Amino acid sequence: MQGEDAMTLMTTQTKFLSSLLLGTALILTGCGETEATKSETNKPVTSETDYTKAGQTDADHIWLEEVEGEKALAKVKAWNAASEPKMQTETYKAMKAELLEVYNSPEKIPYISYRGGMAHNFWQDDKHVKGIWRTTTLESYTSGSPQWETVLDIDALAETDGKNWVYKGNTCLGPDYNRCMVRLSVGGKDAVERREFDVASQSFVDGGFMLPESKGGTAWIDQDNLLIGVDFGEGTMTDSGYPMIAKLWTRGTDVSDAKELMRGEKTDVGVFSGTFENADGDDEILVVRATTFYETEYYWIPRSGDNAFKPVKVPVPAKVNLADQYKGQQLVTLQEDWRGHKSGTLVSYSIADFMDDGEITDVHEVIKPTDRQSIGGFGATKSAVLLSLYDNVAGVALAFDFEDGKWTSSKLDFPENGNVSIGGTNAKEDIAFVNTESFLEPDTLWMVDTSDMSISKAKSLPQWFDADSMTAEQHFATSTDGTKIPYFMVHKKDLKMDGKNPTLLYGYGGFEISINPSYSATIGRAWLERGGVYVSANIRGGGEFGPSWHQAGLKTKRQIVYDDFIAVGEDLIARKVTTPEHLGTHGRSNGGLLMGVMFTQRPDLFNAVAVGVPLLDMRRYDKLLAGASWVGEYGDPDDTGAEGEFIRRLSPYHQIKEGEDYPVPYIYTSTKDDRVHPGHARKFAQRLEDMGLPFVYYENIDGGHAGAANLEETAHSQALIYSYFASQLMDE
Repeated sequence: MQGEDAMTLMTTQTKFLSSLLLGTALILTGCGETEATKSETNKPVTSETDYTKAGQTDADHIWLEEVEGEKALAKVKAWNAASEPKMQTETYKAMKAELLEVYNSPEKIPYISYRGGMAHNFWQDDKHVKGIWRTTTLESYTSGSPQWETVLDIDALAETDGKNWVYKGNTCLGPDYNRCMVRLSVGGKDAVERREFDVASQSFVDGGFMLPESKGGTAWIDQDNLLIGVDFGEGTMTDSGYPMIAKLWTRGTDVSDAKELMRGEKTDVGVFSGTFENADGDDEILVVRATTFYETEYYWIPRSGDNAFKPVKVPVPAKVNLADQYKGQQLVTLQEDWRGHKSGTLVSYSIADFMDDGEITDVHEVIKPTDRQSIGGFGATKSAVLLSLYDNVAGVALAFDFEDGKWTSSKLDFPENGNVSIGGTNAKEDIAFVNTESFLEPDTLWMVDTSDMSISKAKSLPQWFDADSMTAEQHFATSTDGTKIPYFMVHKKDLKMDGKNPTLLYGYGGFEISINPSYSATIGRAWLERGGVYVSANIRGGGEFGPSWHQAGLKTKRQIVYDDFIAVGEDLIARKVTTPEHLGTHGRSNGGLLMGVMFTQRPDLFNAVAVGVPLLDMRRYDKLLAGASWVGEYGDPDDTGAEGEFIRRLSPYHQIKEGEDYPVPYIYTSTKDDRVHPGHARKFAQRLEDMGLPFVYYENIDGGHAGAANLEETAHSQALIYSYFASQLMDE
């Protein structure tokens, strides 16, 4: 599928929606992530009756949901000011300088999209704070000193427009990739402005396609026709704050006259559109209707014949993802059993056969992971499908071909036991890029020519910390139901098992997102080199072992996710790695909810808890921004049965108790986060303040859900996190 979100759609529907609607932005180097509208659903509630529908009684804190409200911002600034002298210590200053050196270094890997023989890259450093979109030839890119040409300078554009633009990428029309829709965000929000851009002239198209700020997406049909799903006005966005309508917009016409292709329901997550190729290589329209976070309907929209513009539903189950295409085969990832194929399997069917009569006859198995395996990501080139496969959280890369009705595979020669990411692939090109890394091995970008399967090293990172003095190990903790939970521990080789080691435990546990081994200069420099131990927990709720590992922690079963994480913490103590006095924990977004639960359920286990861009008010999360889209993950807090009772009882915001001995938490969020509402963090801090409990707080005015809009802000925010842990866990 091609379109604004095609790169993510090539993994799984779960991961597509996770990155689009929630995101995981963990750290700058290695763990990666991406994405309000003014719909009535997202307006703060001003009625106490509405607010208390889910059993809440503290309507006096509702004012903190007014994102730009004068009273709310005054409180935020007061918290920031009070926390600053506690946070911006000498350790913080040293860490920030070290990290900024890394982030601004010219030795970073310039990751690219390869289109029509040209390498496209977005680059930020101290001279290009907001960044530049630039290009070079493949030959130049793989040389020791690429010669780049700037296509678009975001710093200059921001100055000209008088706006704090954050670049969010582009979608270009093949095969020449000259016409692009550029996405620009104010301050890093998910909602973006879209403008048509001409690469050859390096300028925006006068009178070209332009869409004002909105969540949603676009996809090219041809140079004069664009698929659009944006905020078209009142009643056109879902309760989750995403487009409810897909349209076809023809150049030279007003956007209000664009042809409606499909309309969803207010209760849907959203309606998105893209394209797929027919047997002749021409683009066809595909509309994706996400009825819930994990249930999706796909529709082909014919543009000619007796059934022109009459949607044809693709006869696949609700819990699957239509991803890339190869040799006329549509690749499908399964999150439920189908046609004798188990959930977690990658299968395919003939596009031509489907378009002939709207039916799917034969389903071919591409790969069936075992119970301890999962598919990481995949992408098609002209001559192969490249796929990363994880076995017990260690990755390998495979190449697949389809001949005579069968799929065959071969293993590619990459470093093992780390993270293997299928990066830039293009179904019209043979050149692809694969990234490998591990906790102690820096990223290496490999170029693969799938016409002959030759592999060459394209780029690599330098060692940003003394990895030779360190080791990475995998261990297993036993959860409350007896399940073995894997976790990785990274530390210096001379570690003494005396219980005194400052240890940072990281986790996420949701949305089928895997936390795989990755090289982080941030963690290495700020934490490991200072003698800290870093632990990454592969708890349920994630995708480390496929859909079943994720589904084990959905809705009312979610406590097992938290039990898994607690089990890892307790195992670290039992093995005498650390003690509660020296154990801290960190998580963001859904991981921020995990932190809230750890803070309220097991305050005795941790001496530091960093709660990042979190969900915390779980009685009201579905009323704020994209929250309605996550009911499939967490459950409905307004449900009158067991589902609602569980999530209301879980809510960390409501579980803070007076008289409890809590660690001092670090709570951080962003005013511009239009995905997870900053009100969660604000209200949590206010509740702590009401009870006279200590905390430190930082709310970045810009940065969106990722937390930072430029490298200076990134260095600042990361230094705040790790200096906080140093102050709480390391002996002075």
